Amino acid sequence: MANRVDQGNLWIARAIYDLGGIKFGSFTLGETAIDSPIHVNPRVLLSQPILLRRVAEIIASEIQAGQSRRRPRFERFSLVAGVPFGGLQLATAYALGTDTSLVYVHPGRPGDDGNAIEGRFVEGDHVLILDDLMTGGRSIIRTTEFLSEYNLVTRDAIVLIDREEGGAERLRERGIRVASILTLRQLVTYLHESDLVAHDQFHRTIEYFDRSRAPRANDAAS
Repeated sequence: MANRVDQGNLWIARAIYDLGGIKFGSFTLGETAIDSPIHVNPRVLLSQPILLRRVAEIIASEIQAGQSRRRPRFERFSLVAGVPFGGLQLATAYALGTDTSLVYVHPGRPGDDGNAIEGRFVEGDHVLILDDLMTGGRSIIRTTEFLSEYNLVTRDAIVLIDREEGGAERLRERGIRVASILTLRQLVTYLHESDLVAHDQFHRTIEYFDRSRAPRANDAAS
């Protein structure tokens, strides 16, 4: 579920840029993003806690607005979970700002029995998942699977930045709605219009976005 960008949220793009969290070149980011011309690291916001708090406030406003609609965009939830590890900081900031209980998946280490869920919960609790960056959605899917092992229910996720490389579609197929605060296209377009990104970098990035979306459009038509 992509959002129409709130112009007031574009400060996030500038903040990540100013903190050195945006790089151009050639990057392979897991199985989905191959030879990407841009790499974004939202975790740099951790260096400025006031910015992280502002992001958490935006997420809280997004949730409040979505739940107040005649047809709510988000189900009611009693817990929030952060995707290891980038989403954990967002989830912690949100939990502290809204007094919402936090749980998170503690990945198992060699010799452990497997993954564990940290935090207090009751079977059947509904959980909202938060993540900082979504590419193909696999990290969110894995987190929902781990939560379901403990009979915790997930229907919604919110990501700070969506690279729009199939994540929302994959999650929707599994019955999970996802909302984004910004898309990577919106981010790079804003930086280009602010004369912070060179024309060749911008156009190479946009061409990459178009190529990465084309196969899904063709699949949908067939």
